[in-house]
Amino acid sequence: MEKFKLMALPYGAEALEPVISRQTIEFHYGKHLAGYVNNLNGLIEGSGFEQATLEEIVCRSSGGVFNNAAQILNHELYFEQFTGEQAKQQPTDVLAEAIVRDFGSFESFKEEFEKKGATLFGSGWVWLSADKAGKLVITQEPNAANPIQKELTPLLTFDVWEHAYYLDYQNRRPAHLAALWQIIDWNVVENRYKF
Repeated sequence: MEKFKLMALPYGAEALEPVISRQTIEFHYGKHLAGYVNNLNGLIEGSGFEQATLEEIVCRSSGGVFNNAAQILNHELYFEQFTGEQAKQQPTDVLAEAIVRDFGSFESFKEEFEKKGATLFGSGWVWLSADKAGKLVITQEPNAANPIQKELTPLLTFDVWEHAYYLDYQNRRPAHLAALWQIIDWNVVENRYKF
């Protein structure tokens, strides 16, 4: 029996167009994420992590088990944070106040977040996370790394592996990062911020 299942997308494959094309969703979700799920299910037996959650595996494993578990967790957080509906353009309430407190303004936050995403060498992720006191931080995480390994709570992430954007943007990673704000479901991100 398979322990891990491919998440269901909260929108149709074409819902994020033109920011993310149906073709990219079909490859990114349907091939890459599905591949990580299949791989982890194949690796989990005999690993000592048969009863562990994804978060526990990410924090305690290494090698292929870690890489596949972390990529599942990263991609689930990534795909869940988007919407094909008309979204509000920025957060409100507690998260909005925290962004202004920790970055000066929402525009300053966006600028720093995009810069960190654009300048991460190779493949990986840029994250907005909260520490245990609720302070917001932006981190660059290479390859499959996730902020929970640093005892941070992940709130928002942009995937900067080429498979996330190459079909739509070719090598124009900064253009991809700038476009993603149009499809963020800030309600989802706000719900991750429990301070």
